[in-house]
Amino acid sequence: MATESILAATQKYAAGALFAIALHQAQVHQTLLLGSPAQEDSTDDRISNSSSSSDSISEDPDLWVHQNSGLLRPVFRFLEIDSAAWLGLEETAGSSPAKHHVGAFLRLLSEEDGDNSSQSSEYGLALSKAVDVTVDAMKTTSESSKSKKEKQREYENECREKCSTAEMQSQSESENMHLEETKQEMDSNVSGIVNRSDASGCKFDEKPIEGEMTLSYPRKVTVLYVLLSACLADIPEDKKNCTRQRKGYDARHRVALRLLATWLDIKWIKVEAIETMVACSAMAVRKAEESKDEETKSKESKWAKWKRGGIIGAAALTGGALLAITGGLAAPAIAAGFGALAPTLGTLIPVIGASGFAAVASAAGSIAGSVAVAASFGAAGAGLTGSKMARRIGSVDEFEFKAVGENHNQGRLAVEILISGFVFDEDDFIRPWEGKIDNMERYVLQWESKNLIAVSTAIQDWLTSRLATQLMTQGAMLTVLSTLLVALAWPATLVAAADFIDSKWTIAVNRSDKAGKLLAEVLLKGLQGNRPVTLIGYSLGARVIFKCLETLAKDKQNAGIVERVVLLGAPISIKDQNWEAAREMVAGRFINAYSTNDWILGIAFRASLLTQGLAGIQPINVPGIENVDVTDLIEGHSSYLWATQQIVDQLELDTYYPVFSSKLSKQ
Repeated sequence: MATESILAATQKYAAGALFAIALHQAQVHQTLLLGSPAQEDSTDDRISNSSSSSDSISEDPDLWVHQNSGLLRPVFRFLEIDSAAWLGLEETAGSSPAKHHVGAFLRLLSEEDGDNSSQSSEYGLALSKAVDVTVDAMKTTSESSKSKKEKQREYENECREKCSTAEMQSQSESENMHLEETKQEMDSNVSGIVNRSDASGCKFDEKPIEGEMTLSYPRKVTVLYVLLSACLADIPEDKKNCTRQRKGYDARHRVALRLLATWLDIKWIKVEAIETMVACSAMAVRKAEESKDEETKSKESKWAKWKRGGIIGAAALTGGALLAITGGLAAPAIAAGFGALAPTLGTLIPVIGASGFAAVASAAGSIAGSVAVAASFGAAGAGLTGSKMARRIGSVDEFEFKAVGENHNQGRLAVEILISGFVFDEDDFIRPWEGKIDNMERYVLQWESKNLIAVSTAIQDWLTSRLATQLMTQGAMLTVLSTLLVALAWPATLVAAADFIDSKWTIAVNRSDKAGKLLAEVLLKGLQGNRPVTLIGYSLGARVIFKCLETLAKDKQNAGIVERVVLLGAPISIKDQNWEAAREMVAGRFINAYSTNDWILGIAFRASLLTQGLAGIQPINVPGIENVDVTDLIEGHSSYLWATQQIVDQLELDTYYPVFSSKLSKQ
């Protein structure tokens, strides 16, 4: 099949086994955070909330490595692993502790096949060089970090000018001492939470594993390339009992690859380069197929042995040829990265014309498979930005995606949706996210701007009022925070303040709930191209994301859509919401960033909900959710406008394990 010339049979077996273990470990970490005391003390790798108590993987259909999940056996089939070995590999992956087997499979992967070792080494070397050049191209095409930081500082200054300083002035030394006491009280009521203020203080075992040192860099890259191709390949599967109904790139597959790359000590940007190369190949194949080029068919047998090499063939094309084939879908810099390797690989893979590309650069090992891949991740069609609301939900009047960043039409196999929830004008939907540096295809969601601006302005107007200034001078706002966890009555002045904001806030909350359902509808329709999605939002934008997850959770088959979630200053109650179900919809990291001094959020989110806890000001006692205290970076709720980017940077989302780095201190 597609991997015959690249990996020997024993190596494909080892690669499949490692992927199975990584897939199972990724599911374990959904409810058992790395570095937490529970994780360090645990010796059992089975899923804690599984519906089955059986020791057999085959009897536990909730597991990702179960045959009915549709996540693992198509990979085995693509790798041409003997079907008689499938059940054994699944049982090994789910055994306790499975990671003890990783070293053995890494050693097996490093063994050379005497018959094809020379050809495999040439393939691996060529592929690794192509990846390195693509990484360099990806770095050079992005806007400089310095430039983005300058824009972010400019935006922060503008926000501080239009936002009241009164909210920030409440932070006197005595109040900070009281806030620290409040924070300790909150933390004492929530057990089992690891507050990650510094990654260096946590013990993580998901680091390069002993045995990876015996693997060469080209072999590591080859393994990841082959496994990614297996995840994307349109392999026929028995749908009768399969719970996975979607084609495309499953978020759970991407999380497993992220963990495996960590074990192999391969930086994630290398995997992103492989993703881009495979995507460009698939798009090129789709173009060639659509043109019904007869020359391709006539030369198919001639290039049959080369098509197993997959993306390596793309390196033999000039940049211009690749752009011509893809119709501009591939970024010029990426094409240049391929073209730069043509002289190096000329002796291995002859330069071919556009007609030969379809046979050579098949990501899934066949033209039909590659066309399916291209369609699944949205190579054709308008996608998010070209879509309008399929139907109006309730009273949601505005719901529009806008492309941001420089990664569009560049074959990126991951999508990021960024949602603001506290805005003073339409620019605030976009500018908080402009400083973000990553390799995903990014979109902001502009929603209900009229209502969001109204509630934000109402809060701002109250903050600048004489009454608010007096209350803050007296330290009365501390009452808000200290009574959130207990049923104490508020002073009449604070009740009046809440009433002033309440009507507009109620409308905005209602619209955010409906916008969340609409976002879920968009994702279910695959307008993002059936690619893994990362969702990040602050204030009411975080609530939109949570309500989206709630909607997705109505059907467990939707678990492969969302890869990561970050909620910042979320106006979501804790005790009366099904956080566990929302967590199940997120394959990778799920982060709740909170600030213990966000009393504005407390005033707005009041009444009966106060005794239910509030995610935006305290940690959540739900297994698998990372709680990050960002109080040092948040002066008031409006601070999320300019501080969100720094917080996200410090979360280092591309790492597999939980981290909140302190290296980016508050300026």
